[in-house]
Amino acid sequence: MSRNDSAPEVLLFTDGGCSGNPGPGGWAYILQHPASGKTREASGGEAETTNNRMELQAVVEGLKTLTRPTFVELLTDSVYVGKGLSEWMPKWKAAGWRRREGTSWKEVKNVDLWKQLDELIREHRVLYTRVAGHSGHPENDRCDELAVAAYQKYLRR
Repeated sequence: MSRNDSAPEVLLFTDGGCSGNPGPGGWAYILQHPASGKTREASGGEAETTNNRMELQAVVEGLKTLTRPTFVELLTDSVYVGKGLSEWMPKWKAAGWRRREGTSWKEVKNVDLWKQLDELIREHRVLYTRVAGHSGHPENDRCDELAVAAYQKYLRR
């Protein structure tokens, strides 16, 4: 890519959550393009899911909106997503998307979303930055608000 690689082109803030785990869940992202000042927000939910699935779904949905290879700084409070990207995914891929559990091998949980994320990070350069959840970080707090709102409709049934 012929651009200055020192600064991300876009910032992707994500969060996911559930009411119960498993239970109704929601995901949300905020995508910011600092050069233009443009911001995009999106969210969604599922009637029965897990917190980790929603954390992953938020990242996948945010990256899917990009229309060309992009340097993205991913800011999330999800240690699961961060460790998955930086530590676990290369090992899982080498083991055929399996992980060791005791003396046996098990399929990686949420493998469908991890595979989607793997495809997306091949296209984009992603720098993971952990933010503390519920700490007054404006975009993280907004993503949390959007994710909670996304699953609220499943609680009213």
